[in-house]
Amino acid sequence: MSGSFSAGDLRRMLSRLRDVMAGVGAVQGRLDKVVALIAQDLRADVCSCYVMRAGEVLELFATFGLSQKAVHLTRLRVGEGLVGEIAAHARPLALADAWSHPQFVYRPETGEDFFRSLMGVPMIQAGRVIGVLVVQTKEERPFNDWEVETLETVAMVIAELMAATQVVKREELFQSEGNALLHVRLAGAALHPGVGIGVAVMHKPHVRIGRLVSDDPVAEQHRLHNALNALRKEVDDLIDGSHGDAEAYGDILEVYRMFADDRGWISRISEVISSGLTAEAAVQKVHDDTRVRIMQVNDPILRERLQDLDDLANRLLSILSGGGMRAELPDNAILVCRSIGPTELLDYDRRKLKGLVMEEGSPTMHAAVVAKALDIPVLAQVQGALARIDAFDLIVLDANAEQIILRPSEEIIELYTAAVDARTKQKAMYAAIRDLPAVTKDGIKVSLHINAGFLLDMQGLADSNADGIGLYRTEMPFLAMPTLPDVKAQYALYKQVVDGAKGKPVTFRTLDVGGDKIAASSVSGPEDNPAMGWRSIRLTLDRPALLRQQLRAMIKATEGETLRVMFPMIANVAEFDAARRIFNLEMERHIRNGGRAPKSVKVGTMLEVPSLLWQMDALVARADFISIGTNDLMQFMYAADRGNTRLANRYDTLSPAVLSMIRDVIVRCTAAKVEVSVCGEMAGKPLDALALLAVGCRNLSMSASAIGPVRSIIRSAALAEVEPFVQDLLKSDDSSLRERFRAFARDRGISGV
Repeated sequence: MSGSFSAGDLRRMLSRLRDVMAGVGAVQGRLDKVVALIAQDLRADVCSCYVMRAGEVLELFATFGLSQKAVHLTRLRVGEGLVGEIAAHARPLALADAWSHPQFVYRPETGEDFFRSLMGVPMIQAGRVIGVLVVQTKEERPFNDWEVETLETVAMVIAELMAATQVVKREELFQSEGNALLHVRLAGAALHPGVGIGVAVMHKPHVRIGRLVSDDPVAEQHRLHNALNALRKEVDDLIDGSHGDAEAYGDILEVYRMFADDRGWISRISEVISSGLTAEAAVQKVHDDTRVRIMQVNDPILRERLQDLDDLANRLLSILSGGGMRAELPDNAILVCRSIGPTELLDYDRRKLKGLVMEEGSPTMHAAVVAKALDIPVLAQVQGALARIDAFDLIVLDANAEQIILRPSEEIIELYTAAVDARTKQKAMYAAIRDLPAVTKDGIKVSLHINAGFLLDMQGLADSNADGIGLYRTEMPFLAMPTLPDVKAQYALYKQVVDGAKGKPVTFRTLDVGGDKIAASSVSGPEDNPAMGWRSIRLTLDRPALLRQQLRAMIKATEGETLRVMFPMIANVAEFDAARRIFNLEMERHIRNGGRAPKSVKVGTMLEVPSLLWQMDALVARADFISIGTNDLMQFMYAADRGNTRLANRYDTLSPAVLSMIRDVIVRCTAAKVEVSVCGEMAGKPLDALALLAVGCRNLSMSASAIGPVRSIIRSAALAEVEPFVQDLLKSDDSSLRERFRAFARDRGISGV
């Protein structure tokens, strides 16, 4: 291969590859011709094609240049050797001297003793690695970027052609398990609670590309331009056609529209079209390349944006191929998919959709946010869902118990039908007390606030009749958008939040990124322990322009209103002082430029770093309010990663250590007349919330869906009975007080425990 290989040469080679794969004869014979053609056109001594088989094993399927005896004999596990390394990481490898690489594995049956250099790329189809394409040369020679990109384009075409000819049938990649006639339980992670009973509908977003190679790039560019215009119109129609529902997820669709207009994405597709691919093939190649790069980043939030990219590419491919995205559903459909984008979900009739099951997925992915707004139960991370669920299988989706039951018996269906009826009655009961105050039986008033992060969460404020927003996570738009929102964009968002609150207080938490979150402003090298790394206030104090822009937008958005600003991850009072100085500078700037001041200003801090517990005197002298963030505080107290499932049940919030610590903080704040609240997950669990009341907390912030259950338990309890029991429990040496406290509550007829 040489640098003289041009775009025209690539187009001609792709055309010949298409003709070979579309020809007659056995698949093996056509693959043999393909590898010979690639070796000839790329001026390589060897070209080999490895195909993924069951059990994550790569089998040598065809070769030109290596020993033919090795075909179907040589096998490498994913991660084994250079070929296995390419498959494991789904990224190319180009080596002038392959033998010197520590991952090199010598297989004598291949006869590769004489070949030194190696370039290999993954063959990706529908977002999955289905094989590896390799070329080798006798001389030691480095490969340039153009050569790597050329082989990637070739591999993409071969992958699609192999899928079309079913070189390896899909069922070979899965092992049959169990008796298909018996019901099967599959576990997952609940992204939205609830129970759904229905039949499986398989969501198949991947569009099969019929034509891969084009001889007329200009015509393909024109097709791309028309398809992009149609894509933008579809998104506009989704927003306009959702009526009032769009208020719940309109900001997500706006972000989606920004992705569709991204000039970098569009220009990369245009460049690939110029190399000789059709518009469809170019969209697929750019999408696969982007997907592979993002998957290399060990960050869950950034990976969640893959769902939006999948959605975008699938919709554009559907338009280019002349297909439609909307599918007809039976009246009781459980949608099953690997993953799904927000607009793909909205394409389905939500009145008939009873649940969503995904092999992938996470709580802040946009489709989960939309499903929550539509109140659709969601179970994610269900391993083997696509392999074990067939279309029209009867399914019970129990997101409350984080499981699905396939082919349930009549007894199970009757049991879950009763559970659905009970949940409906329970929701009706919570709705009946919606407008009643959160007051205990002996007259103790409790303030209930919601946590929010998207505009759609504002609907929860009205639906739950909460007292305000105790925590607005301002980083969510930062994480969702491809570029950093400027002051104008942030002002527009914060103004909508303040207006949507209709006079109820809103506490804005400043940017909390880094660690397990990535924003355009904070991409840095990997950290060994990101939860305790360069994140939150540490990041924004080091990059004060970020903090100043945020505060500037908040101040302007709350002119004449109440402004409450909270700084996250404060570890010492010096950090709080530094952050407040920046706030004061921005307030002075706003007034100096003729702006109106908020009618009242409160500046506070999250308490989530244990070091602040020994600085309480200094802290209460400075902060207007303190909010205890139990999520991070728990993991720092116990040195236990809250994302580690092995530790999930080892440490309990209802322990003497945690409750005693919270009690002491409340006592110190109350003495100093500083407002104190709890805004972590602990506040939204009814039994935990009752314990918090018993140690003196009177202000809780939680998800909107938790307001009803917590309001119910508060109204059914007499604090004069609960408080002395909990205070006595704090003297215990037990690591958890949960079961003893639960038994106490049940004995006294307290609901929701």
